[in-house]
Amino acid sequence: MEDVQHLTYAMTPDGSDDSAAAMDHTTAITGTDDSAADVGDSRSSERTATRAIAIPRGTVVLAATPIGNDGDASARLIALLEHADIVAAEDTRRLYALANRLGVHVGGHVVAYHDHNEREKADGLLDRVESGATVLVVSDAGMPTINDPGLAVVRRAIERGLPVTCAPGPSAVLDALALSGLPTDRFCYEGFLPRKHSERMQYLRTMRAERRTMVFYETLHRIDESMADLLEAFGPDRPMALCRELTKEYEQVRRGTIGEIRQSVVDDPPRGEMVLVVGGTSETDVQAAAPVSLSVADLAVLAVDRALEDGLRIKDAIMQVVEEHPLPDGSLANRKQVYAAVLAMKS
Repeated sequence: MEDVQHLTYAMTPDGSDDSAAAMDHTTAITGTDDSAADVGDSRSSERTATRAIAIPRGTVVLAATPIGNDGDASARLIALLEHADIVAAEDTRRLYALANRLGVHVGGHVVAYHDHNEREKADGLLDRVESGATVLVVSDAGMPTINDPGLAVVRRAIERGLPVTCAPGPSAVLDALALSGLPTDRFCYEGFLPRKHSERMQYLRTMRAERRTMVFYETLHRIDESMADLLEAFGPDRPMALCRELTKEYEQVRRGTIGEIRQSVVDDPPRGEMVLVVGGTSETDVQAAAPVSLSVADLAVLAVDRALEDGLRIKDAIMQVVEEHPLPDGSLANRKQVYAAVLAMKS
């Protein structure tokens, strides 16, 4: 009990908030969580729940925040916001906005902790942990470190032998996976697809033989191009789901084949934040999709044949042939080397 502060958080029908300090590093808190107006239905005022919530001392706590529905804020997150000594937030304004919606008073010192300063801030936060403070790390939505700040402080805490724990909660990755209807026993999360078309295509080629269900993030501004590239890389028949605005009022899950979802994006462009869930390939497809590694000389021969058959400039023929025959790692052969091999054939 020496290093843990225990809280009992009760949601009561009358909205009362009675607090009493207990002995030996234990604080008993009784209160009501009817503060978020849009959460009232999910947290019935007629139901009372009591939880023992531990606030660990001298520890970094990564806590998940709602990804769209404030009703998903856990009692543990609320207690941590109220009682952590330091709250490291990706965006302090959004933190306070969330706290206001939840009716929570952030009791500790709030610091900005984002992509641009997380490395330089990590040791300062951990110095406080070393002296016994509870440091809460939160991102704008979801779990810190998952496409959000937090990894630097976790790594440094491990290196310094300091404890790190999680207060789990909402996750767009897991929500989309569960709603997709695709296999969930084995999956891989791949983050955001590359921004540039050439890099995205090269990356997707490396994923053709992936047997696990794949989960990607994508933005409103790139979804059309990314769906076109998915269609080119994986073909039209692979099953997938496009999940948007998860847990929000206008949540939508589009399920179908890549070809069908691609067409739906053209016909009815989706808005909001999106998660793409794509089915893995089969053993038969793995063997069929395995790229045949051609040598530079082989590519040169194909390019000459293509130029003669289609009436193309040799450089255009080389470009086509190289793109049609990627290397096993998904990258493309060097076109200058292929061109040199063509010249050598003519000499």
